[in-house]
Amino acid sequence: MSNVHEAISQHSKNQHHHIQAYLKLEEKREALIEEAIFLCVNAKPFEVEQINTVTKEMNELASKGIVPTRKLVTKKMVEEFVVKKYGK
Repeated sequence: MSNVHEAISQHSKNQHHHIQAYLKLEEKREALIEEAIFLCVNAKPFEVEQINTVTKEMNELASKGIVPTRKLVTKKMVEEFVVKKYGK
């Protein structure tokens, strides 16, 4: 019986670590998106490669279950968001 309990406990720990890693990546992704938006609003050049590197890491975790995938971000998406939200 203790083997079943240990297996369940280990599974729960693995899921917890999986979710925590995902949340850290999501926080990093959001910060990178905010930076791109800030640069775009201020008519400065910006890139989305770092955003998408983090997104790909998140999607790799998502492929293992329990967390959602995220869309890759294009420069056009950032520009359209800025126009819609800030009218720029």
